[in-house]
Amino acid sequence: MNEAKLGILGGMGPQATQDFYQRILDRTDASCDQEHLPAFILSDTRMPDRTAAILGGDAEGCRRRLLSDARTLERVGCTAIAIPCNTSHFFADDLQKELRIPIIHMVRETVRTLAQDPDIRKVGILATDGTVRAGVYQKECEAQGLRAVSPPPEIQNLVMSIIYDEIKKGEKGSREKFAAIDRWLRDAACDAAILGCTELSVYRTFHGLPEFYVDAMDILAERCITYCGYRLRMV
Repeated sequence: MNEAKLGILGGMGPQATQDFYQRILDRTDASCDQEHLPAFILSDTRMPDRTAAILGGDAEGCRRRLLSDARTLERVGCTAIAIPCNTSHFFADDLQKELRIPIIHMVRETVRTLAQDPDIRKVGILATDGTVRAGVYQKECEAQGLRAVSPPPEIQNLVMSIIYDEIKKGEKGSREKFAAIDRWLRDAACDAAILGCTELSVYRTFHGLPEFYVDAMDILAERCITYCGYRLRMV
């Protein structure tokens, strides 16, 4: 019988990949090394910027590199792939057509989780320009009957600044900038907001955020554990 092995296609960014694997360790119900989920981490830090590729760059080149990395994970015996980068999920369905093993779709799983809560109908999307403009989350929300809203330009600029000017540069992220984002979400009467960029997930690790914020990276980590046949740590 083949053993489950998770392939993590990371490096987008590297801090987020490290945070993602730590969440898998933290959320797995294990008492020794042998009870943890085997994983192969490919941290491709040379991957072209996904937002730049989607918004007028070499999208096909980015897709080909993602596919090459995914096939590497497939060849080394991985039984499922996780991509802890929301923007990369612009390519996920296309990649899946060329793979024999499943990609655990972070965006789709996150929206399905939200849709199960009857009190959540209007959702704020905090993500890169590429994710937002490509409608990556909006399409999944519409399919689940949720209304997705994205910030106006002045607030989106703050989101991008936290991601690119701070977290990706090794900083912890500005509380003041995030406070302005939070005010907009509350004024827009959102029932919840998705942390739809793994750098924002890293921000949450550093600062903590209330349950209003749904962390896509958390949901991906949990789905990876259960898909591979391992139990979640509940306390």
